Amino acid sequence: MPTAEKEAAVAELTELFREANAGVLTEYRGLTVAQLKELRRAIGDNGSYNVVKNTLTAIAAKNAGVDAFEGQLSGPTAIAFITGDPVEAAKGLRAFAKTNPQLVIKSGFLEGKPLSAADVAALADLEPREVLLAKMAGALKGSLNRAAYVFNAPLSKAARTVDALRAKVEAGSPAEAAAPAADEAAPAADEA
Repeated sequence: MPTAEKEAAVAELTELFREANAGVLTEYRGLTVAQLKELRRAIGDNGSYNVVKNTLTAIAAKNAGVDAFEGQLSGPTAIAFITGDPVEAAKGLRAFAKTNPQLVIKSGFLEGKPLSAADVAALADLEPREVLLAKMAGALKGSLNRAAYVFNAPLSKAARTVDALRAKVEAGSPAEAAAPAADEAAPAADEA
């Protein structure tokens, strides 16, 4: 490959690394072109699956500040560059690897942090982002409802009590006369 083509390939890979919020390094030895198309469909709109040259990928990863693949770029290599939901892409990769054991997940990165193959598998075990957000919103709503009850119940009782006292004072009730008598009795008790 001439130098200009290599530079263009490195620039393109560097851009893919920078745009992706996650990536998964795989070895695809033994997969057919039809199986690779199926794998690309499994990843879906969440990213792209690119067969890469190891040397150029090492340079591009370094240019992009990704060090997750150091020492792992050997053999037939491809990277799933994930721009969408990393959980869904990891699920797609894992499901494909179950039916096609030739696909080996080596490692990955998520928002610049390196991931091991086990980390990628754990990522695939998570529920989708929307489900996790919905569960969190439901839990917060329940907590807020309980907190509102706990805080509002005593406050509403206190408000009713204060309102009742205000109504008695405005009506000229004996509570008004009893209050000064209690104040006068207090100094007499201190003197004794």
